[in-house]
Amino acid sequence: MLLPQRRRWWFLGACLMMTSFLLFFSAPVGRLSSTYSNDWQASDGIPAKYSLPGLTPVKPTFDWATFKQLHPVPSMIPLPTGRPPALPRIQKTRRDRREDEAAKAVREKRLAAVKEAFQHAWSSYKSHAWMKDELAPISGGSRNTFGGWSATLVDALDTLWIMGFHVDFKDAVRAVASIDFNTTEETNLNIFETTIRYLGGLLGAYDVSGGRYPILLEKATELGNMLYAAFDTPNRMPVTRWDWRPAAQGKNQEASEWVLVSELTSLSLEFTRLSQLTKDPKYFDAIQRITDELDRAQNHTKLPGMWPVVVDAKRTSFGGDNSFTLGGMSDSLYEYLLKEHLLLGGQLDGQYGKLYEGSLRAIKEHLLFRPMTEDGADILFSGNARVDGPNKIELEPKVQHLGCFAGGMVGMGSKIFNSPQDLEIARKLVDGCIWAYEHTPSGLMPEIFHAVPCAADSCPWAPLKWHAAVTETKKNKKDASKPDTQSVEEKIKSDRLFPGASAVDDRRYILRPEAIESVFVLFRITDDVKYLDKAWSMFETIQKHTRTDLANAAIDDVTLLPPPKADRMESFWLAETLKYFYLIFSDPSVVNLDDFVLNTEAHPLRRPQ
Repeated sequence: MLLPQRRRWWFLGACLMMTSFLLFFSAPVGRLSSTYSNDWQASDGIPAKYSLPGLTPVKPTFDWATFKQLHPVPSMIPLPTGRPPALPRIQKTRRDRREDEAAKAVREKRLAAVKEAFQHAWSSYKSHAWMKDELAPISGGSRNTFGGWSATLVDALDTLWIMGFHVDFKDAVRAVASIDFNTTEETNLNIFETTIRYLGGLLGAYDVSGGRYPILLEKATELGNMLYAAFDTPNRMPVTRWDWRPAAQGKNQEASEWVLVSELTSLSLEFTRLSQLTKDPKYFDAIQRITDELDRAQNHTKLPGMWPVVVDAKRTSFGGDNSFTLGGMSDSLYEYLLKEHLLLGGQLDGQYGKLYEGSLRAIKEHLLFRPMTEDGADILFSGNARVDGPNKIELEPKVQHLGCFAGGMVGMGSKIFNSPQDLEIARKLVDGCIWAYEHTPSGLMPEIFHAVPCAADSCPWAPLKWHAAVTETKKNKKDASKPDTQSVEEKIKSDRLFPGASAVDDRRYILRPEAIESVFVLFRITDDVKYLDKAWSMFETIQKHTRTDLANAAIDDVTLLPPPKADRMESFWLAETLKYFYLIFSDPSVVNLDDFVLNTEAHPLRRPQ
């Protein structure tokens, strides 16, 4: 039957509207505009069906919620409740500059380039390594390095949401529901890595998506219950490299006598947030007992104020080792003191803030130094300290890419504790890592190099002093069984040492985020547009040297041109590095540092208000 003409036009118009509606909402959200409203956590018009109602997680092969503890706590340390005191703001409350249309266009073009880099790598992960821990970015293969629980997928969840890839986010959430954390080929779980990547990834995704996906909290709780069993020891210190199978069988376990301090002490943010969301205090109780041990030991280590790289968790002894650093194996301990202070809103009588401030005094006195540079740069690096006896504290000017987080940490601390002089220290630390990028042949900072400390505030370039440092470093590293006939000039040339570096100990760049992390934080604190340009220069250089047909690859030697690639892309490339590049070019309301605290894997956890 033919419809009357008027009705036919109405019918055709309705069909056209419906087709437009379906096309709009079936398009990948990541391809839509990146412009954010004031509520950037909104789903940007995603239909209700994408909220995945009724999604049921796979039933785990072992229910850790029913695990019977051999060493239960006599009473739980309660999670702080009530309205926290107002803390000073970290980000600028308003812009001192007005962004003109030209500057906005440049910033948004850069933002789009970062988003494209993420999409390039993520699409290859989906095609070649779905549900594996890592994509091999050159060969297109895959590998499992962190339990085989889809580390890249879980680590990238909140980045997907922040960048607006909501359809991909939905697909990833569905995949998360199928993960059984009891199924792994790993003999010993690294509790620290599992916590920051998996537990942090699930909680961060839950928080940035506004709690729309309860399955994320369910899986976080499932994993949290498993990790909590690692604390079932006589002194409640966790087994940091944990074979969970004997524990599941009810066998006794003890903490190790040799533990890296960061692995013991960098669980607080994730466990606290899990307690805040589930209202179950046991996770907070677990990490608070570690913090209380840190508190007791802080002024009784070989370098009072700091804690050594290696500690005895079995006896809760922090006095044996004599090595102290902000670099690898210690870094996140200090980062988490300040950030836990923020996550708890300064409660617990400010315990975490006091621990942070006490450590910072020792750091400024014994670890920070100005390097001698050819251009006279007024910058700072963080080195290592070795204590060989009373009042015998020796600085080793060993600079680590991992230590580049310190500029952002000190910058945030300067705002929270109203310390303008610390903001200047933060600037110099951030500028130091930028300098390290800009002065290698490739423009990429190496994992580790040795610098030459200035003797005083006045630090003119002295080639003979640099040469002497090269000779001394070479002597300390020399294999006595091998003759060394190289002159210092030949050593500089053969080792491709850039002026000011006495050695390049580890020549790799493995797509690390710490430098751009601190550049991002300093920009959010200061609104200094120079950091936008520095970030863009870093991004372009990284893309130039690491991009492959599939994704981005680590670099084996930053002192060679072109720098050789390695077939490796850790999950933090998508979880951290590209996230920080994206955030620095985003509107400041996106992951506002006064609303969120980011864990050491850049997963945003909502702060109490």
